[in-house]
Amino acid sequence: MNRRADRNRFPGIVAALALAGTAAVLSGCDAGAQAARDYISIVGSSTVYPFATVVAERFGRTTPFRTPKVEATGSGGGLALFCNGIGVQHPDIANSSRRITASEVRRCQSNGVREIVEVKIGFDGIVLAGSRSAEPLDLSLRHVYLALAKHVPDPGGGEALVPNPYRRWSDIDPALPPVRIEVLGPPPTSGTRDAFLELAMEGGCKSFPWIAALERDAYLAACHTIREDGAYVEAGENDNLIVQKLAGNPAALGIFGYSFLEQNSDKLRAAKVDGVAPAFDTIADGRYPVARPLYFYVKKAHVGFIPGIPEYVQEFTSEAAAGEFGYLSDLGLIPLPERERAAVLAAVRDLEPLELVTQE
Repeated sequence: MNRRADRNRFPGIVAALALAGTAAVLSGCDAGAQAARDYISIVGSSTVYPFATVVAERFGRTTPFRTPKVEATGSGGGLALFCNGIGVQHPDIANSSRRITASEVRRCQSNGVREIVEVKIGFDGIVLAGSRSAEPLDLSLRHVYLALAKHVPDPGGGEALVPNPYRRWSDIDPALPPVRIEVLGPPPTSGTRDAFLELAMEGGCKSFPWIAALERDAYLAACHTIREDGAYVEAGENDNLIVQKLAGNPAALGIFGYSFLEQNSDKLRAAKVDGVAPAFDTIADGRYPVARPLYFYVKKAHVGFIPGIPEYVQEFTSEAAAGEFGYLSDLGLIPLPERERAAVLAAVRDLEPLELVTQE
């Protein structure tokens, strides 16, 4: 898809962020401490990492500020670091491939991180992909759930859960290949794992009406508990490592973001889910069923003390980067619809505080 860069900027974001940052009190960060770090520290999602890295590199080349340090720690791990406190020893920004949870908000608040700016940057699909040398798969959400859940409905019938008996895809559906189920996926700290549980596993699980009718704790236990008998292999936060393993085992599948599939399309092919292949257009228009929004979170108290935060936010949210034809779309980021993007930009420009829920 041909893309054109439109470098419209949003100077209001810079002004508002800088004004708020000047008024903030950075606990424990006096002039000496401030001088201890002159770059932005960013942690979090391995899915958002490629986008944040490209923005950081451009930011370092085109502004007087140092290139931010971006680390892929997983969404959960990054938000934990972000919420540890205020001061130069703590990150300024956390990338996340899911929205911050109520419990994470409470942890932030208990450590003095009371004002958080949420920036929704776009959408990404979660794919199940394997080697291009393997037979392409067309899976339903129910197939995915039955392949990976620790307990599944008794194949003999009745409303009871039993330890997962399925060893091959053809055990689930004779139309699927007689290949051993082996899926390499992210660990519990990953936002991709969280979103996969909610969208794919839960999507297939609730196709059984009697499970959907269970009380919440029993429902989540049935839908969100991954099997531990070797069919699902935690492969860490390094998506490149998953690609290497898939090359050595063409029968296996890996779970990662669509953007990573785009970058490795010469090696990988994605399975269809409910008859829909993951693609820019099918994720953007909602046809692909396993898609999720991406975010980053800014620690408002650090604005004005750590140099360049307003300018970095401006670059990431600019039309040239995150717009319909921005350079991030060439990496696989699915831009927000124009009306939603305008609302996000207004909220960031005005530094509207995140509406903090108190219950999960």
